[in-house]
Amino acid sequence: MPTRRLTMAQAVIAFLQSQYVSRDGLQQPFFAGCWGIFGHGNVAGIGQALAEFAGSFPYFQTRNEQAMVHTAVAYAKQKNRLQTFACASSIGPGATNMVTGAAAATVNRIPVLLLPGDIFAERLQAPVLQQLESEHTQDIGVNDCFRPVSRYWDRIYRPEQLITALPEAMRVLTSPADTGAVTLALPQDVQAMAYDYPAALFEPRVWVVPRNRPDVDMLAQAATWIRSAQRPLIIAGGGVHYSDATAMLRSFVDATGIPVGETQAGKGALPYDHRANLGAIGSSGTEAANLMAREADLVIGVGTRYTDFTTASKTAFQNPAVRFVNINVAEFDAYKQAALPLVGDARATLQELLPRLTGYRVEGVYAAQAAELNRLWDAEVERIYSLEHGPPISQGEVIGVVNSLARPQDVVLCAAGSLPGDLHKLWRTRDPRGYHLEYGYSTMGYEIAGGMGVKLAAPEREVYVMVGDGSYLMMNGEIATMVQERIKVTIVLLDNHGFASIGALSQSVGAGGFGTEYRYRNGERGLAGETLPIDYGANAASLGAHLIRANTRAELVDAIVEAQGIEGRPVCIVVETDRNQRVDSYASWWDVPVAEVSTEPEVQAARRAYEEARRLQRHSL
Repeated sequence: MPTRRLTMAQAVIAFLQSQYVSRDGLQQPFFAGCWGIFGHGNVAGIGQALAEFAGSFPYFQTRNEQAMVHTAVAYAKQKNRLQTFACASSIGPGATNMVTGAAAATVNRIPVLLLPGDIFAERLQAPVLQQLESEHTQDIGVNDCFRPVSRYWDRIYRPEQLITALPEAMRVLTSPADTGAVTLALPQDVQAMAYDYPAALFEPRVWVVPRNRPDVDMLAQAATWIRSAQRPLIIAGGGVHYSDATAMLRSFVDATGIPVGETQAGKGALPYDHRANLGAIGSSGTEAANLMAREADLVIGVGTRYTDFTTASKTAFQNPAVRFVNINVAEFDAYKQAALPLVGDARATLQELLPRLTGYRVEGVYAAQAAELNRLWDAEVERIYSLEHGPPISQGEVIGVVNSLARPQDVVLCAAGSLPGDLHKLWRTRDPRGYHLEYGYSTMGYEIAGGMGVKLAAPEREVYVMVGDGSYLMMNGEIATMVQERIKVTIVLLDNHGFASIGALSQSVGAGGFGTEYRYRNGERGLAGETLPIDYGANAASLGAHLIRANTRAELVDAIVEAQGIEGRPVCIVVETDRNQRVDSYASWWDVPVAEVSTEPEVQAARRAYEEARRLQRHSL
């Protein structure tokens, strides 16, 4: 058998550059390269291997290990999970910095390969710098933290273990149902060990992403249920995008007239102005979608995992006779809500379901109601876009200015704070890939790194990162990476002087916004002094961004236009917003427990309202 003598680390890189993915006959490399920060634990192993293969496998330098995982996740999401990056770190804090990114990837079902350095497998040197010791076992380290947040986890104690570990990693990464973070912990001594690997391990391999079909009997039952429904409703989730099913969904909706509500991951499944598009659904949803959800007698979930935001904490569907049909590639999600499960690819399943509904269409009155609600909601969006509030201007107006000046194919990206809820309701999505929210894990700090990942995945699109000051302060170093790589992303930084979203939530539960504003400490009053004089623009400019300040609506319009003319470097537009001017909740609720006992009247009132709202929760069996 032909062999190839390589170090374990060299074998990893040689394997990764030979992996391809194919769907519908279209083939491409699965890995776009590797992000990494070198330190002890990987500089002599993976670092040396990346240097050796630099001509054929790109390496990207990052500023923070968590950020590089976010970049890889955003890239993979924009690529519909058909391409991703590997991420390599040193041992200790370099490795554990990636745990949050791993959780975000797994929660959102996005593939990313993590290669954290690990302690010596031979243990003679123990305890080494940054090693976690245990008096109960020597077979534990900080990389065990990745176990619960990884879809596949392994520690490579011997170089030959790669022969079985690497194909297993690829199986999970390319699985439509099981994908997420994959972690291979690499002891630093084993990385440098050589082995005579079978040459076949490094031959190009194509992993076919299948379009699985559902059970035919269940498909027939689903068609029967749909035909008998008077008020059916589709919930479009992320699976619509990942299966490239947006065109098929539109054909299905055009044929049947069934209205659609969109999750955060599913937004853009239909154009915002399609007659049947009710917009966002759930706790951050539109009045149109939430009113229709209340009376729905059949809910067809397409590629959704039914988070608490989607179901408004199980209060969205109030019809006592409501039933669920779930189309999902993951069996785990297909069975949720006590549904009739159609376990299969979203596009393929809709294709097979539609012919069984020939001649079926919702009643004209019901379709007209959806169209009218769509029209009324668009008028509400226009009202919020045109508030002429301030200065400081409202967050809704900022969204409106960016949306109005962006091209249909451009991408807006966000992750945390009050912006995701407002964007979910207000952003007029005109292109299936034009809306990018990380809201499964809602990771503060994802935004700037994620924007870079999207731009790498879609260089032909303008990318608008909308980020609050809280998230910006948590992770802004990748501005320097964008400067280094000459990547153009427009960062719209909303300065609302603290954690405005949680401030509003704090007030709603009677806590008065405690600890959510950026203020000086003021004696016994705590953090209640003057607002901190943080100059976010100066910070962004110091990292190499082109800075534009905008204090009014007109200045923001000019800023966006100016940003559109800049190439080859990131742009940061800083705009102060009114933290007290908020977009309403529309016919929805989110379960945030309120203190059951308190001496504060505001808390007592909030508790009474909470207990009243909980009576509407529906418990699926």
